[in-house]
Amino acid sequence: MSAVSIIVAVVNGEFYATPAFAVTAVTLGGFGTGLVRWYRDADPPEKRDAMVTAATAWAVIGFLGGLPFLLVAWTIQIDPFPVWMNTPPMDDTTVIFLNPLDAVFESMSGFTGTGLTMAAVEDKLPRSIHWWRSFIEWVGGVGVIVLTVAILHRGGGSSGSYTLYESEARSEKIHPSIVTTVQEIWKIFVGLTIGSIILFLLVGMPLWDAINHGMTGIATGGFSVHGASIGHYDSPLIEYAVVPVMFAGSIAFPIHYLIFKGELRNFYADLQTRWVFIWFTAGSLALAAILYANGQYDTLEHTFRASVFQFVSAVSNTGFGTETIGGGTDRVWDTGATLFMCLGMLTGGAAGSTTSGLKIIRMVTLFKGTAWQIRDVFEPSSAIRYLKIGDRRLSEEQAQREYTEATVVFILWILFLIIGVAVLLRVLSPGHPLEYVIFDVMSAQSNVGLDSGITGPTMPDTAKAMLIINMWVGRLEIIPVAVLLGSIFQRLNLYR
Repeated sequence: MSAVSIIVAVVNGEFYATPAFAVTAVTLGGFGTGLVRWYRDADPPEKRDAMVTAATAWAVIGFLGGLPFLLVAWTIQIDPFPVWMNTPPMDDTTVIFLNPLDAVFESMSGFTGTGLTMAAVEDKLPRSIHWWRSFIEWVGGVGVIVLTVAILHRGGGSSGSYTLYESEARSEKIHPSIVTTVQEIWKIFVGLTIGSIILFLLVGMPLWDAINHGMTGIATGGFSVHGASIGHYDSPLIEYAVVPVMFAGSIAFPIHYLIFKGELRNFYADLQTRWVFIWFTAGSLALAAILYANGQYDTLEHTFRASVFQFVSAVSNTGFGTETIGGGTDRVWDTGATLFMCLGMLTGGAAGSTTSGLKIIRMVTLFKGTAWQIRDVFEPSSAIRYLKIGDRRLSEEQAQREYTEATVVFILWILFLIIGVAVLLRVLSPGHPLEYVIFDVMSAQSNVGLDSGITGPTMPDTAKAMLIINMWVGRLEIIPVAVLLGSIFQRLNLYR
């Protein structure tokens, strides 16, 4: 990844940035090679080991990915190179990344597909840093875990590798082989990215912008090359064109695979895809009604466009923005509209897509499972009961297991959310509306990237660290993090 960024830096005449990316490439390459050699003869991991590996890998890559931000910023600050290296003067945006915590925040936001940023004005960042931000979101979108599967897979028997694949909540199989599955996922992902870039070019977006937004859009990451995100263009046509890209990123890869094979019925036959579309539509209309009743915008068309874009951006966990939701301590959207957006961020898109959040299938399982549990009170003990979710007919044992898993994830998810909100309320200066604090923590934990004016370089370091944890926890869907923490406590004998 860093080696490709060197080429981007050279093409854009940012020669001063090449040493930073070279150091990053050597560091990441050496670290990865060392791990491969160390674990070359290791036995296939059990599911518990795979989850610990998943959680640890996301944390480590989040820290190491901050090197380019840190090194480029210090290169500009020190300016050790001759004039032909084109080192620019330090500005008020790049200077932020002299702080290692801000560099790690940006990296974790990228690899987790969040899109929250410490950059005060993204337009001022060097193009090589723009590229690095977009690239790590793009790679993070397809999943470091899926990439790990491709590396760890050995011919004949992929059960050990598959547990890594499964821990990333992408348990649907495209092919029986993990390697061929990953290959198909990459083909689909690259194809969707190219299609997004072409679409953005057709509606008038400049080439550099289209490349970056195409990558971060289909990865539902949301990093932009402009501080105003998609709102920078002030173009309804561009805003409407971005919506189907965010929708595409919310659909499970196996469904994309079937659709590309010509099985178009999966647009409505697949449970998750159907409900993603229903939720996008119903939620956008409901948000439009709230904003229209509040008199938020001058025209009905503006209200409708803002509602569709912002709600789809929230549910897809993309985080592109066209409207200001809040100004930190200054209210823009009211409590009702803000909390309704939080509900959208909570649900997320389909399992097996690049989105985060709880996922549509878990929400369906929670609702149907709860109704199923209530009905159980009135059923005779001898009754043979099943739970139907989509085309699946679950036995009582299967239903209990999946309902329990969904419930545990939901409870732990809300617990980490409460912890994040409590920490921010403790360290932020007074005056921030509670719903705005909830919004920004929800945005971090759902890996969305929208903000209400709170998240930024001026927030306390404790708040930044908390949001880093929320982003990490949200991307891993809680359980691998819980398993990792349990393993650490066990090794330290903290259970005694």
